[in-house]
Amino acid sequence: MADESKYEKAKGNVKETVGDVTDNKDLENEGKKEKTSGKAKEAVENVKDKANEVIDKFKK
Repeated sequence: MADESKYEKAKGNVKETVGDVTDNKDLENEGKKEKTSGKAKEAVENVKDKANEVIDKFKK
C-alpha cells in the first residue's frame, strides 16, 4: 500500500507539472487532487504503523 500512495503522489505531481506547463488547468487540478490523495493515504499508513508499534510493545 505504501508503494501505491507514493505512486499516486508521483503521478499527481507529473500531471500537475504537465498541466502547468501546457496551461491545462483541468490536468493541473487533477494532478493536485491525486498528489493530495497520495499524501493523505501515506499519512494514514504512517498512523497505522505507529499504532501497530504501540500495540506490539504492550503485547511483550
